[in-house]
Amino acid sequence: MSSHITFSKDLPCVLILAAGRGERFLASGGSTHKLAATLGNSTVLDATLAAVQASGLPWHLERGPHPGMGDSIAAAVRATQGAKARGGWMILPADLPLVLPATLQAVAHTLQQAGSGGLAVVQPLYQGQKGHPVAFSQAAADALMGLSGDQGASAIVQQVRAVGGWHALAVDDVGVVLDVDTVTALEQARKIWRERQLASR
Repeated sequence: MSSHITFSKDLPCVLILAAGRGERFLASGGSTHKLAATLGNSTVLDATLAAVQASGLPWHLERGPHPGMGDSIAAAVRATQGAKARGGWMILPADLPLVLPATLQAVAHTLQQAGSGGLAVVQPLYQGQKGHPVAFSQAAADALMGLSGDQGASAIVQQVRAVGGWHALAVDDVGVVLDVDTVTALEQARKIWRERQLASR
């Protein structure tokens, strides 16, 4: 993927969701909240934030507390309505620290192309597996702000897909699917992180 993507004026806003309790990670043997776990010289959350900042896209960190994923998304969309998100939203759980800035840019660019005509959703795929961030055009604002509970935005994605507004974007980035939900996943993320650091030297 090229890092020299040309964008139109209105960029989508990356919504970094960090309101979860991380119970699955703790149940798997974690000794801290998953977002505070170390990855290289930073935490999982800091690594995710660094990737988003490096993408150059506007962003918003949603910490909560919120009862569920849907409530977290709705709050983040409400907080960024207006100038910050004229280009829509990209929903990124904070426990995906390996997502690449170039991937974020590619998803944003695809949304700009797909969303100009109204309701659109863009979802990255890694080796056929659906990942994040899932991007929504501005036309999805009301539906996103109406979310609540633990289901997130999957119902909206299915509705948009049914009317032909869903767009898949194949990416060569395991970071879109590797969420640090368990200690095992953290170790896998650490291994890939070290490999990337060595490859960049």
